[in-house]
Amino acid sequence: MYEVIQVKLREAGKITYFSTGGMKFRAGDYVIVEADRGLDYGQVLSETEAILDADLEEPLKKVMRKANPWDMTQIEKNKKKISEVMDACSRKIRDRKLPMKLIDAEYSFDRSKIVFYFTAEGRVDFRDLVKDLASAFKTRIELKQIGVRDEAKMLGGLGPCGRALCCATHLKDFEPVTIKMAKEQNLPLNPTKISGLCGRLMCCLGYEYGTYKDLMKGLPREGDTIKTPKGSGKVISVNALRRTVTVELEDGTQIEMPHTK
Repeated sequence: MYEVIQVKLREAGKITYFSTGGMKFRAGDYVIVEADRGLDYGQVLSETEAILDADLEEPLKKVMRKANPWDMTQIEKNKKKISEVMDACSRKIRDRKLPMKLIDAEYSFDRSKIVFYFTAEGRVDFRDLVKDLASAFKTRIELKQIGVRDEAKMLGGLGPCGRALCCATHLKDFEPVTIKMAKEQNLPLNPTKISGLCGRLMCCLGYEYGTYKDLMKGLPREGDTIKTPKGSGKVISVNALRRTVTVELEDGTQIEMPHTK
């Protein structure tokens, strides 16, 4: 059995488990961790958990220490150099006329590696670009192609609700979001109304889906014919929260009524 915590590597790296080595950490702490080669940094996202050997999907790396003031100064220095790194990479992308859009870049803690994040319509042969960057910065280079949802997560922004994007604040992983979730909530199937800044269906559609699914149980669907105290009619809309239906009677009259079944 191991005591572990979830750590998000750097600012945009993946979330993974690290062994605490018996040390105590709190969510929000910055820590220095083992990397494939050298050291890296990240932020603690969870309280200490216990996992069994059988549950391990890959060998655990260790948290070396909680970030101290010198470590935090180093991290800030690395961040300040990123604009210079981004400019150089952008120039080389233009020089080689590569069909890719550079989104962000990060230094590992010990500057043994620079990770570049980019978007592209398809696969990009960036082998020569890697050689150019490795020669320019004298360090290991890693290029990662990301999707539009990852781009929104990295760049941040405000959603239609007026709040910071969920993906940029608290979402750890992207869950599948389907048009069925919008239909279940009787939302207009207008892409501009149900899409986020990334152009994909809003993640928050998934938050309410289970609740709406439960509330819709027993309610008729739009298009169903039901009996009312004023005669039969066709259901033209359903309000799951109020558990009411709007019915159009045979004479064209529309009535809203509670559905108690």
